[in-house]
Amino acid sequence: MQFRIWAILIIILCGAMITAGCTGIKTSPSSTTPGSGIPGSPSGSGAPSGTLTTVPTDALPPENFVTVDVGEKDYLGIIPVTFQGGMGMNSIKKVDVKLTRADGSTQTATVGTKKGDEVELQGTRGSGSERGPVDRVEVWVTTNQVQTYKIADVLRDYRSRG
Repeated sequence: MQFRIWAILIIILCGAMITAGCTGIKTSPSSTTPGSGIPGSPSGSGAPSGTLTTVPTDALPPENFVTVDVGEKDYLGIIPVTFQGGMGMNSIKKVDVKLTRADGSTQTATVGTKKGDEVELQGTRGSGSERGPVDRVEVWVTTNQVQTYKIADVLRDYRSRG
C-alpha cells in the first residue's frame, strides 16, 4: 500500500515538472560587457568582436517618461531617430544617441527635446541585393536632475530596395 502511494506521488510530480517546463537546461545569455552608460565613452578597443548585441535598458520613472523612436534602416543605410515626447518631456535635459556600425566605428549625435526633433545616423549599407551588416543604436536621456538613463538599445538591419 505504501509503495502505491509513493509511486502515484512520483508520477504526479514528474507530470507537473514536464508540464511546467522545469526539465530544460537553463542557458545563460552570451557574455556581453555593458558599456559605462555614458555616450561616447570607450568600452573596449573599438574593434568588432563578432556580432553586435544589445543589453537591457533602464526604466524611466513615470515623471520622466518620454519616447524616442529608432526607425528602420533604409536602403541608403540611414537610421532616423525621433524624439516623440511624453509626460516627462519638460524634465528631460538632453537626448544622446550612439550608433555602432558593424565595423566597430561609432557616431554620436544629440536629438532635440521638442516633439518631432530628429537626427539621421549613417549606418552601414549592403551591396545591391545583398543583405548588409547589422548596426546597433543606443539612446540615453539625461534629466534635469542630471540622471542618465539608457532607454533604447536596438539592432538595425539593412533593407534593400527590392
